[in-house]
Amino acid sequence: MSETSLEPGEAVVARLGALAAAFRLQGGRAGVGELLGSVRALACVDSASREDSRLALRAVLCSTRGDIERFERAFAAVFGQPTPDVAQELKDLGQIEREALPRTAVPGSSQAPSGPQETVPAAWSEVEILREKDFAHYSEREVALARELIARLARRGPMRLSRRTQAARRRSHAPDLRRIVRASLRTGGEPLQRSWRAPSLRPRQVVLVCDVSGSMAPYARMLLQYMQACVAARRRVEAFAFGTRLTRITQELAGRDPDRALERASTAVLDIAGGTRIGSALAELNRAHGRRLGRGSLVVILSDGWDRGDPEL
Repeated sequence: MSETSLEPGEAVVARLGALAAAFRLQGGRAGVGELLGSVRALACVDSASREDSRLALRAVLCSTRGDIERFERAFAAVFGQPTPDVAQELKDLGQIEREALPRTAVPGSSQAPSGPQETVPAAWSEVEILREKDFAHYSEREVALARELIARLARRGPMRLSRRTQAARRRSHAPDLRRIVRASLRTGGEPLQRSWRAPSLRPRQVVLVCDVSGSMAPYARMLLQYMQACVAARRRVEAFAFGTRLTRITQELAGRDPDRALERASTAVLDIAGGTRIGSALAELNRAHGRRLGRGSLVVILSDGWDRGDPEL
């Protein structure tokens, strides 16, 4: 494992097996259930971050205070100690091109390491750099990479349970009577095979509200790029911008060309890089668009929170 990332696929499972073995040697409990939970936990966090991965694995494997100390020793034995000085030095460079980090130990089996291990080179993650770096300090190449990552991220949206149901493999809240009756015709009318239906998932309505006032000027373009990617990739997305007034820019951000979409949005928003009235803008959003947006919508406000206005609005 490198300073910042986990290996994909089978390598991750092998490393988790080594971690579980080392954890058991320290006196902890780690069986098949804990291994499966560890795999699921890593899928829920940014595996490019060593710290996020460590905390996720610790949450799964540790159930007592003593387990935490055992886990930390096992984690350090399997994945090696972090090198904060090297990490800080690389972070201060401010460029995507990085020298490879010092080599790190990788155990070759599921047993806990007991001596010198085989080493592999570890490289700094470009995604990790962008995550830690301020938007305002991105280079042109970093902006291009961020745009690709934003487009990939925008395809994934929140889901909600629908009133409609679909066939389910496992036992659910309602029997599938049609399938049960159909199957019973093959067994002389006896309903021997049970079938179930579960609520289906549908995309949740997302409302993105971006502050484009002067204090948000260094970040507004990157946030608008994210909004444009969301509008282009998903259907149930509404986009608004506000400074001293609220402007709906969903139609302006639609389309496959992000540059033209951002140009249309910039033309439509007349108060860009000016003052801000967050309270009155949100009141206008609720009054003019609340009913059309519907219940259950997820509203995301992208703002620094300056000059909120009257909180009672």
